[in-house]
Amino acid sequence: MNRLLIRDEYIRLCDALKLSGEADTGGMAKMMILAGDVQVNGEVCLQKGKKLYPGDRFTFGGLEYLIVQ
Repeated sequence: MNRLLIRDEYIRLCDALKLSGEADTGGMAKMMILAGDVQVNGEVCLQKGKKLYPGDRFTFGGLEYLIVQ
């Protein structure tokens, strides 16, 4: 599992995908989310603006990321 360090209280899912390097642009991140390719805490998430807080996890392409502060 990869750890994704954030400085603020939360990070939006599309921004987390960019920060992790899974998406090169915000548009690409939104397409990945709307295609149903991203899971948050074990469930498919279609909300591109979903807020992730420390302790939340998201998965894409078989890689899992843990949000930490």
